[in-house]
Amino acid sequence: MPGLIQDTDEHRLIRESVAKIASRYGHAYYAERARSGGGVAELWGELGGAGLLGVHLPEKYGGGGAGLSELVVVVEELAAHGLPLLNVVISPTICGSIIGAHGSREMKDAWLPALAAGTRTMAFGLTEPDAGSNSHQVTTTARRDGEGWVISGGKYYISAVDEADALLLVARDGEATADGRHPLSLFVVPTGTEGLTLQPIETELVSPDKQFSVFLDQVRVGPEALIGEAGKGLRQVFAGLNPERVLASALSNGMGRYAVSRARDYARERTVWSVPIGAHQGISHPLAECHIAVELARLATARAAELFDGGAEAAEAANIAKFAAADASLRALDQAIQTHGGNGLSREYGLADLWFVARMLKTAPVSREMVLNFVAQRSLGLPHSY
Repeated sequence: MPGLIQDTDEHRLIRESVAKIASRYGHAYYAERARSGGGVAELWGELGGAGLLGVHLPEKYGGGGAGLSELVVVVEELAAHGLPLLNVVISPTICGSIIGAHGSREMKDAWLPALAAGTRTMAFGLTEPDAGSNSHQVTTTARRDGEGWVISGGKYYISAVDEADALLLVARDGEATADGRHPLSLFVVPTGTEGLTLQPIETELVSPDKQFSVFLDQVRVGPEALIGEAGKGLRQVFAGLNPERVLASALSNGMGRYAVSRARDYARERTVWSVPIGAHQGISHPLAECHIAVELARLATARAAELFDGGAEAAEAANIAKFAAADASLRALDQAIQTHGGNGLSREYGLADLWFVARMLKTAPVSREMVLNFVAQRSLGLPHSY
């Protein structure tokens, strides 16, 4: 389908590689594995083996040596084939980016090649029941214990931690500074560590990546678990949060493309009163508007990734892209379902189950309201509301 994004030769090759793999699986595979709880190990392994999961990670650590712009192509193209894999945004993106920017040489050697190859995965533990994603209000606490640490607390809505080898955890220091603040630190905690337990959260999401509460009861870790310097976690975590927002935008954009494409094909083929339903403006105009919105969101996402890769301040662009993409994809899916009529709710047509995934991305990884707060305060210079 023609669009506003014109791929470079490199991006075209990446997109073709992803499409070749994704087309062998498709949305039916994704939905079946989501409902059965079977996981997507085969697909994940192929993506890792082809170098697509770590396309943005340094070559010296097994990655492709490219940037966020290239990973955007991977994530979007997967979602455009009905495979919106949340864990690509988490394991190689958030966790890989944070370790790549702040981890020790030993930690990079231990984790980055495996994350790039897809042979190991990480979950990301920031959100808490009473703090949401507000890192300033984290209450999970890491107290020094000899050379290591003892961590206690709880995390909420942690994706795919049941399949992860480790949890990249955000915790506050047990000792307050002179001004009463508790600085944050980041840790890599193996999921098999004694005292770490998981509790599934039942949701309406049809996704292979399940959600969990994570409880940490006197979890002991050694000094090798600490990422970078103790107390520097607030700065460190943003090495992963801006990429997370850009890649969440790519997920939304891919689902938007998927929805518009499926609706377009149906509107061409479905005939009522001797003409294809797409000949009616009541069908064609809403789909055209959805296509426009998705393409504009793709441009915003590409610009945010470009800024990030260039070392420029990308927070505003990442937030704007996330806002636009989440709205555009949800509108596209809703209109695609409407175009199909009753068939839009049938599993056979592979649309309705994605509605909740698209809807989730209006709330996560950063809510619509927090994006508006950021833009109001940082872009427009309006007074802070909190």
